[in-house]
Amino acid sequence: MDRTDVSLIALRRILRATELYGKELASAAGLSAPQLRVLQIAGEEGSATPSIIATRMGVSQATITTLVDKLVAKGLVTREPSQRDRRQTNVTVSRQGQVVLDDAPDALQQRYVRKFESLEDWEQAQIIASLERVAAMLDADDIDAAPVLHHGDLKTHKH
Repeated sequence: MDRTDVSLIALRRILRATELYGKELASAAGLSAPQLRVLQIAGEEGSATPSIIATRMGVSQATITTLVDKLVAKGLVTREPSQRDRRQTNVTVSRQGQVVLDDAPDALQQRYVRKFESLEDWEQAQIIASLERVAAMLDADDIDAAPVLHHGDLKTHKH
C-alpha cells in the first residue's frame, strides 16, 4: 500500500471515529457534539453569554444562536436577562441540562485532549503542523469550526 492510501485510511479513521462518537452522543444524550459543548461551557459557571460561548468555540454568533435555540427547545438551557447589563442575555443550564451533562458520555475531544496534553512539546507541535497542513490541503482554512470533534457541519446564517 502506498503512502497516499495510508494517509487516506488514517483520515477516514478519524472521520469515522467522530461519526461513531456523534451517534453515541445522540443516542445517550440526544445531543450533537456542538450542542453538548455549548451546554458544557454554560455549565462551567452556571451561565454564559452567547458571545463568550461563541468566542470559546470559535464560531459565529449566528451559529451559537441556532445551537442555543435547540437547547432551549429541549429544556436544557434558558435565556435570562443579565443582572449586570440588561442588553445582554445569559444562557443558563436548567436542572434537566445538568442531568444531561452529568450523564453524557466522555466527549471524544476530551479523550483527545488528555492524550494530546500528555505528549512532549515537540510531538504536539508536529501534530498541530500536520493537522493544519491537512486542513489547508482540503481547502478548509476558512471554515467556521469549533474545537469540537463532530462529523456534521455547523450551519451558519447570514446576517
